[in-house]
Amino acid sequence: MPRVRWSVYVLASGSAARTYVGIACDVNARLQQHNGAVPGGAKSTRACRPWRVAAVFGPYLSRGKAQRIEAAIKRLRGAARLDDDAVTTAVRRAARRA
Repeated sequence: MPRVRWSVYVLASGSAARTYVGIACDVNARLQQHNGAVPGGAKSTRACRPWRVAAVFGPYLSRGKAQRIEAAIKRLRGAARLDDDAVTTAVRRAARRA
């Protein structure tokens, strides 16, 4: 049986200067939910549609590992979530804690 692989993603709003960080097994399907094409998007992403995938990290073999990386990226604010150096540093710190 194949193992589920989790990815951490950062979305950027096409209509506002907002970002959203989440985890999913299928980032493209999750993006469709956030954009309202299919049911199931997060309530906080309804107001700033459309969203685009700005970055993807992983895949990770465990949901717990993906959640630690997600939490590290969520500690960053605004444009820092899209800054490669800031995100790389946050991901490395989270990976060391794992």
